[in-house]
Amino acid sequence: MNANDLAAEHCQPRKGKEQALDATQVAELLRQLPGWRLRDDGMAIVKDFKFADFHHTLGFINAVGFMANREDHHPDLEAGYGHCQVLWSTHDVGGLSLNDFICAARTEALLAR
Repeated sequence: MNANDLAAEHCQPRKGKEQALDATQVAELLRQLPGWRLRDDGMAIVKDFKFADFHHTLGFINAVGFMANREDHHPDLEAGYGHCQVLWSTHDVGGLSLNDFICAARTEALLAR
């Protein structure tokens, strides 16, 4: 599954540890998303996005928020002037699920030109 395939998918309700991805699955999916990395504890994927100014950062945050609400899967965001860090995890599975990679790919698609 490549990034375009992931971005075309939609999040599904996922609960329980059986829905969590294993390390091999995570590594394979991360290869499809350049610039995304596994957080040190292995419980989330994260990427830092850079922008020209705060106005563009806020536009990105609003777009991510709109997409996240439609998918009913919400990231942790940390923002400042010209940057935003996006972190995806699935608390209901205690780690990473396919939803995190779908939303990461959809986040990338927001910036595709």
